[in-house]
Amino acid sequence: MASTRRRHAGAAAAEWAAVSGAGAWRVEAVGKLQLMRRTGLPARDLRALDPALSYPSSIMGRDRAVVVNLECVRAVITATEVLVPGPRDPAVAPLVRELRARLIAAPASPAPSQVSLPPMPTPPIRSSAADHGGALPPAAGVGGEGKDAQALGRESKALPFEFRALEVCLEFACKSLEQETRTLEEEAYPALDELSSNVSTLNLERVRQIKSRLVAISGRVQKVRDELEHLLDDDVDMAAMHLSEKLAYQAADGNSSRSNVDIEPSEFEEDRDGGEVEEEGGGSSEGRGYGNGTSATVFTPKIDELEILLEAYFVQIDGTLNKLSTLREYVDDTEDYINIMLDDKQNQLLQMGIMLSTGTLVVSCAIAATGVFGMNITIPLYTGATKGVFWQVTCGIVGAAAAVYLVALLCYRRSGILQ
Repeated sequence: MASTRRRHAGAAAAEWAAVSGAGAWRVEAVGKLQLMRRTGLPARDLRALDPALSYPSSIMGRDRAVVVNLECVRAVITATEVLVPGPRDPAVAPLVRELRARLIAAPASPAPSQVSLPPMPTPPIRSSAADHGGALPPAAGVGGEGKDAQALGRESKALPFEFRALEVCLEFACKSLEQETRTLEEEAYPALDELSSNVSTLNLERVRQIKSRLVAISGRVQKVRDELEHLLDDDVDMAAMHLSEKLAYQAADGNSSRSNVDIEPSEFEEDRDGGEVEEEGGGSSEGRGYGNGTSATVFTPKIDELEILLEAYFVQIDGTLNKLSTLREYVDDTEDYINIMLDDKQNQLLQMGIMLSTGTLVVSCAIAATGVFGMNITIPLYTGATKGVFWQVTCGIVGAAAAVYLVALLCYRRSGILQ
């Protein structure tokens, strides 16, 4: 019985590559229940990462993790590590290598529990103008060294771990779609030009296959673009993806809750009186906290960095979609050109059919005249009294047939049937 349970547990476990913030990685056999406890994700979110199921492209922010499902990129991003299913798959191995290279190259962001407040700026020392020759020293942060310090602070500021991992996933997905688009363009344009110059069954089959691939890639790129656009339009979803700030907020909220227990009764009464005045002016704050019943502020992170990150890749995927749209327009123009050529050929064939039908009618009339003369009736024309009558009659019939044919063509041209 124990061996049977172990076999079932091993069958249920799948291989996942865990890449940490320092670039270290390992392959683990993690079951679905273990993964749910590890990341706090429900089972329906894990089903979106199953390659056997066709789920649309999505980026879902949850309480403790971000689920990324973008075409060939499937990953679970937490505040400390990235979990990628199926690392031995040749299509997934480049993503794992890219995560290791990018995450180990970027500076490691501080852990959520170690996030500290920035130091307070030191006030400038006041001095008289006489000590400096009548000129006051520049204020801190106004110019010179102050500007350099601010610029250095902005440059040294690193993105949180989940944003850097998300950037790698977005870049990998956009590059994959861009590479497929470039390969399709390299095959499509020469094939379309060849079809325009030579309409054959082989060229038509090549263009048909290219058009099928174009429709498939366009649909995939459109899904990724729609998902990024949905995220940019929804501030709540972007706020849910700030995992490091969320953990820091929960830790700070827990510390503040523990410190509130040690408040003296007199101080608590004063705070409560002040809180009642605030509630009368701005409404009750009960239940607006993140996880407890105290009057804590709502977790509202700044989404500027994530919005800029998503906008950059939204522009990139939109450019890929524009390339596919241009290629689709070229395919449509080529199809229109081929249809025009085929219509012209069909018109030429119809005109030739009219000319042949008219010629057949004239020749039939000549044959009917010849049949009349071939009847077994005794007339002076058949006697030998006159010589050379055969050639005269023959030339007359041929001339009359040609004249009737030319008159018919002239009538066709005047009526617009023939060009």
